[in-house]
Amino acid sequence: MKRSYLILAISSVILFLSFRQFDEKFEQTRVVPNHSFGAGERVEYRVHYGFINAAEARVEVGKSVSVINSRPCYKVAVTGRTVGAFDLISKVRDTWRSYIDTTAILPHMFERQIQENRYRKEETVYFNHNKDQAISNIKDESKTFNVPNNIHDIISGYFYLRTINFDKVSEGEVIEVPTFFDGQVYKLRVRYVGKDVIKTKFGKTRVLRINPLIPDNKFFKGEGAMRLWVSDDSNKIPVKAEVELMIGSLEMDLKSYKGLRKELNWF
Repeated sequence: MKRSYLILAISSVILFLSFRQFDEKFEQTRVVPNHSFGAGERVEYRVHYGFINAAEARVEVGKSVSVINSRPCYKVAVTGRTVGAFDLISKVRDTWRSYIDTTAILPHMFERQIQENRYRKEETVYFNHNKDQAISNIKDESKTFNVPNNIHDIISGYFYLRTINFDKVSEGEVIEVPTFFDGQVYKLRVRYVGKDVIKTKFGKTRVLRINPLIPDNKFFKGEGAMRLWVSDDSNKIPVKAEVELMIGSLEMDLKSYKGLRKELNWF
């Protein structure tokens, strides 16, 4: 498997995660009911290629609330790293952070520190929702982008999806979330497939089946190459994921969890 396949695929699975304030305060008007997550949540995953451990990932919500743009925010950190033989082939050490408004479930700041083999990148993005702008800072360069109303970053978009009541979503329906990433605006699109029961190391559990829709490219097998199984409860955390590559597939399994708002149901 080529290194580019490993880095892109592992980064895709992991993602599916100094304060500056603007002169203007965020005029918060949107209120999104949230019964799915809160401070102190921590979920860890094992990523494997067949029987070979490939990587490990962690999604963690800070125990205390941060203040950005004079608004209380959840600090969400997503970290991922390759392990074992994969670490020798394609070394990945990635950290992503999003500061998500506790009421509007919108990002006020997004950070990423990327280490993939010799490649390095650090970026901080500030969101000015009053002006519908995203300000990206990389090294000493700052760029301002016009963005749609209620824009998300890739982490806050995922947490926003967790607040959706899928009992009111029809099977086959596609949900779209406007997202800013790497200087571009795109729509984070996921298709709700339906309900199922799967077996994990903790036991069996009821899940929602969701397919993040990926644009055609040379790495993944079609638009529906990624599949997620999300707990069918108020938490809505991924308990399993699969990514079909042009060569083989990667799987992600729930390794450990704590601090959930509601205990997961196993049987």
